[in-house]
Amino acid sequence: MSRNIQGILIALVGAALYSAHDAIIKGLGAELPAIQIAFFAYLLGLPLILMMLVADPAPANLRPANPLWMALRVLGVLTATVGAFYAFLVLPLAETYTILFAAPLLITLLAVPLLGEALRWRRALAVLVGLAGVLVVLQPGTREIGLGHLAALASALGNAMVHITARRIGSSERLPLMVLYPMLATTLILGCLLPLDFAPVTGRAFGGLAVLAVLAFAAMLCLIEGFKRAEAGLVAPMQYSQLLWGVLFGFLFFREVPEGSTLLGAVLIVGSGIYIVLREARQSPRPPVPVSVAPGPS
Repeated sequence: MSRNIQGILIALVGAALYSAHDAIIKGLGAELPAIQIAFFAYLLGLPLILMMLVADPAPANLRPANPLWMALRVLGVLTATVGAFYAFLVLPLAETYTILFAAPLLITLLAVPLLGEALRWRRALAVLVGLAGVLVVLQPGTREIGLGHLAALASALGNAMVHITARRIGSSERLPLMVLYPMLATTLILGCLLPLDFAPVTGRAFGGLAVLAVLAFAAMLCLIEGFKRAEAGLVAPMQYSQLLWGVLFGFLFFREVPEGSTLLGAVLIVGSGIYIVLREARQSPRPPVPVSVAPGPS
């Protein structure tokens, strides 16, 4: 089996783990608010990240080489996390994934002012098609756009910022630090917000939270390993398999059936996203750094 095939299969496993992670979030929403779920998921995941840091052989300290960009990364992870967790609680899984998958389109747009990348007409056209897909899903003017939709859009924007910062500082920062600082800061900020909306945690809910932390960590390792083994242009589109898992889990566990507008929007958004990823892989000699740890689509 070639390394490309190995990388693709490992990335598919990671996407499936992330989807199971997101389905558990939705299930926990019956007992706990979004901020509380996110806080405990990150808190319980911290020991795993610290183990990763201890095992890192690189001789370096804990000081980030790019403090400002690291702060932007923290803000991106926080926005992506809270937005995704809330959207998963109040929207169907397939609809949430469809909106979250607008992140590659936002990355393409943000890369122009923040990274100095050019936006040529083919990519610009793909972005317009993808944004049209977002409008198809949201249907502004024909139905009310709820807080869940806005949270999903904010999460997509936050996830885009996470990837932008990875491109900017990925070659100069240690990987464990790029994971540790956003996770630690997000845990502290969510902890400060916890008293605003807190519910008692049952043993069943705590078990679900612990599973969330393990699934997120395992999924992240799968994606990192997938990018190590295979070409980025082959691995990155595998994240879109989460939409299929979202449809399956939504139907099996929550009796959700995607609307026609969601499916049409998904085709436009996913198709344009795959086009952008594959075109970038052909033109860029450096693969993107797979270090996003925001729950949900990576």
